[in-house]
Amino acid sequence: MEVDSAVIGAGIIGLACAERLSRAGRSIVVLERHDRPIQETSSRSSQVVHAGLYYPTGTWKARLCVSGNRALYGWCEAHGVPHARLGKLVVATTPDEEPELHRLLAQGQANGVPNLSLADTAFVRAKEPDVRATAALWSPDTGVLDVHALAESLVAEASSRGATFAWRHRLTALERSGDAWALRLDGPDGQPVTLRARHVVNAAGLDSDTIAALAGIDLDTAGYRLHYAKGRYFRLKAKGRVRHLVYPVPAAHLAGLGVHVTVGLDGDVRLGPDVTYLPDRRIDYAVPESLGPDFARAAARFLPFVTPELVEPDQAGIRPKLSGSGEPFRDFVIAEESARGLPGLVNLVGLESPGLTCALEIAREVEALLG
Repeated sequence: MEVDSAVIGAGIIGLACAERLSRAGRSIVVLERHDRPIQETSSRSSQVVHAGLYYPTGTWKARLCVSGNRALYGWCEAHGVPHARLGKLVVATTPDEEPELHRLLAQGQANGVPNLSLADTAFVRAKEPDVRATAALWSPDTGVLDVHALAESLVAEASSRGATFAWRHRLTALERSGDAWALRLDGPDGQPVTLRARHVVNAAGLDSDTIAALAGIDLDTAGYRLHYAKGRYFRLKAKGRVRHLVYPVPAAHLAGLGVHVTVGLDGDVRLGPDVTYLPDRRIDYAVPESLGPDFARAAARFLPFVTPELVEPDQAGIRPKLSGSGEPFRDFVIAEESARGLPGLVNLVGLESPGLTCALEIAREVEALLG
């Protein structure tokens, strides 16, 4: 079988790329080792539509998050994907933290984030009576969505234009062959399958570095080696007590945004995630109940009513991070690899948060890279 473009991975990024590339009438096949879409990182997140205020100006994360916020809300409205523009408070709990709010405001404005404003305690109390803060940054365009409905809409749009989804196909080899790429796969029945594609989009999430290595890229020389960072969530047994997203000032190096409070479309309130690196890259989604007091303590800094008795384990996710523990900020890798002698290969590596918000704009960049 030969196609124009093979997309490896059916997370939200891969689905967005398939949808975008299918618009030009390309023949598209999406290869996914699971039996349905978004079974890893995409479905194990906060499902937050970020505004783009945290990231260094000019980076992929900053630029694509700001434009992606608008694009994603527009997609949700056009395709009936449930979403809510709830708004977010980034709160300082002591005067010592307030300069960080001013820095975040300046960073967000430099990135082009609209409608940001500093808020006093009266504003915070009006929005969230139970939140304790000396000051806050208000981001009205931050929100949440139903990531499963988003995935379904992307699959439906791509399928309507002829894209094919090959579930339970695992890539075992990837090499340049003439003017195309040869992809060798294990099919659902364990039998080998060979596919030829002019273009390959590596949107394999947690294994995107492994796919790049299969193509012949030295991961350490390229800076593509991933680190797995687990994030655990707890659910708050107090539905309705919080109506907006509430975040502390962010952690150093943006390893995480601190244990924060998100509100689902159903009104459920979650605390998290924390950040724990998995040195052996094992897939571990356990959320020990014994961590409940730690999460309650972190949330109680700005939500004083939270006690260990009010929290229970929820879910966990794993981020594909390019920065290791204690290392500085790393941007997304969005790269067409002709300069490495691998024309037609686009690598998408390290697409952690805010990858969901950026998904449609990442797909637009991939389309441009493939001409």
